[in-house]
Amino acid sequence: MSGAGPSLSPDELQCLLGQMIAARSHSKRLFALQRQGRIGTFAPLDGQEAAVLGSVAALDPSTDWVVPQYREPVALARYGEDVLTRVVLGLMGHPAGGHYPEGVRIFPTQISLAAQVPHALGLAWGMKRKGERGVVAVYFGDGASSEGDFYEAANFAGVLRAPLLLICVNNHWAISTPLAKQTAAPSLAAKAAAFGFPGVQVDGNDAVAVHGVTAEARERALAGDGPTLIETVTYRMAAHTTADDPTRYVPAAELAEWAERDPIVRLRVQLEVAGLWDDAHERAAEADAETAMEAALTAVAGTPPPTPAAMLDHVFAQPTPRLARQRAEIEACRGRGA
Repeated sequence: MSGAGPSLSPDELQCLLGQMIAARSHSKRLFALQRQGRIGTFAPLDGQEAAVLGSVAALDPSTDWVVPQYREPVALARYGEDVLTRVVLGLMGHPAGGHYPEGVRIFPTQISLAAQVPHALGLAWGMKRKGERGVVAVYFGDGASSEGDFYEAANFAGVLRAPLLLICVNNHWAISTPLAKQTAAPSLAAKAAAFGFPGVQVDGNDAVAVHGVTAEARERALAGDGPTLIETVTYRMAAHTTADDPTRYVPAAELAEWAERDPIVRLRVQLEVAGLWDDAHERAAEADAETAMEAALTAVAGTPPPTPAAMLDHVFAQPTPRLARQRAEIEACRGRGA
């Protein structure tokens, strides 16, 4: 694959950089909120904005689905203005956090490594069988690429020629395990050869390059030529989650080296050189990010806390007899003050 997908217009490039700035801002704000005890465990996106937003920019929210793991949703504003609100609700433990309004093509966040990949394959295969136009982009990390769920789903994706984009965000760390201790393969993209479809490695800190590769893979899938494994090579510039202390295992010199390749700085410089970005654009992007976060927090503040039985909401489209019994038992316990 050449990676020479359709080029981004000046307006699209400015929008992309603005979204990356917002994602970094929201990531840092949510980290601070967790430290204040206002939300639960959070996985920062810092350093991986180009890998996520560059690829999302190549998707069509009206036809394409995004199946995230746990780090991507903070960057999915392209899919709807209330996505950030849902992210915050989810971090507060509210079931509405994983239940997007009808028409928003995003799966709920989940934390089991690679468990979302078989679901993404099933969705893509279903779309193909029904003749629906669109693709499914599933995100997972380098650690998840070592899981059986990834191998099984990727194998069937190749057999079924499903319209699936397997986007591996290789940030070099599976929590505290470095990439070199995970695989002897020359690259994670090379694993695609075993499944019978293309694998491509791209600079995950170059948003434009990521967009080009993703756009090309999407066109290939829409043409009926099946899946693509895209390895975006980047680096995790923050903790794995708010429960992690990366200073205990991340080499300071290595982190400093990757910080010099910051994807936001990189795209900002490119746009400045092209006359598409300046201090006024920067201030506007930062203000927009702050406004979006404050709007999300305001919306969340007006949401009543969930009841214990709310954990059963949205499990199935129609409640099963077992769920009905569980709900009745929970409500009975509440009635007794248990």
